Amino acid sequence: MAGKFDDDDADFESVLRSEAAAPRSSGAPTPQAPQQPPPNKVQQPTPQALASKSGPSAILVSTRQKGNPILNHIKLLPWEYADIPADYVVGATSCALFLSLKYHRLHPEYVYSRIRLLAGKYLLRILLIIVDIPNHEETLKELSKTSIINNLTLVLCWSAPEAAHYLELFKSCENSQPTAIRTQQAQSYKDSLVEFVTAPRSINKSDAASLISTFGSLQNAINAQPEQISAVPGWGEKKVKQWCSAVREDFRVEKAKKATTPKRTGLGQNTLGSKDGNTAMLNSMEMARENEEEKLFVEAHEPTVPPSGEEQNEEMDRGIMAALAKLRETGG
Repeated sequence: MAGKFDDDDADFESVLRSEAAAPRSSGAPTPQAPQQPPPNKVQQPTPQALASKSGPSAILVSTRQKGNPILNHIKLLPWEYADIPADYVVGATSCALFLSLKYHRLHPEYVYSRIRLLAGKYLLRILLIIVDIPNHEETLKELSKTSIINNLTLVLCWSAPEAAHYLELFKSCENSQPTAIRTQQAQSYKDSLVEFVTAPRSINKSDAASLISTFGSLQNAINAQPEQISAVPGWGEKKVKQWCSAVREDFRVEKAKKATTPKRTGLGQNTLGSKDGNTAMLNSMEMARENEEEKLFVEAHEPTVPPSGEEQNEEMDRGIMAALAKLRETGG
């Protein structure tokens, strides 16, 4: 019985020691560590800042252009006035000068002073000309020469809406890649085949597919007769005629006419070919014949002048010498 109480006391003392060793709480709740999200949760990517476009998004217009009717037709893009040396700025390195041919005839020095103000500040410098006068050929020749010398791109328009459209087009293509205007080339044999078959104007891609599927190959389609091609679905008389003429016509290479060295004929006439040479020869022969006939006509109608005494003596001496020579020959 005494041993049982001793065991209970020992357990009680151990409980007291553990409570004394534990820190007393101040009554405030113990902060808990934040729980980590489970590893299988989807992580959202961090958004990246987009590169800002260089230059303003609006067309910059010089205050010199106030009252220009072009501004009433710029509707697709915003525009604003700015203190710029050019009339319009349509990009970070692109500008435009506006010129009316009617105004240029009255003030021909204006455009040259404006070009001088640019002073090479832009890579693309457009000279936007509105043709508002008749007989403008000579004026445009002069401005074309000026554009070449001063590194300007000459753009002609015949109305204010057309000029405004050019400005909008240049501004909208400011950040476009060169591939936007590059032609797309066929990447596979099928695309090349369809491009070849659709070369005639009236033949489309579906016609090309039906033609190749009917004959099995391009060679068979080229060698097929018009009656066989007309049996292809969707191929009418017009398409058959255009296809046959396209694949059966000879390849014609237009050679540039080379300047040949003029050949000299026996009569001293310059010719550039056999036909021209024969013509020139006949003309020269005819002219020679006419000259000979004219000479004979003049000689026949010239008055006969009697020989003088000295001429008669010379003729007699020549006659005597001829007679003596003949006598020696017969005598010898």
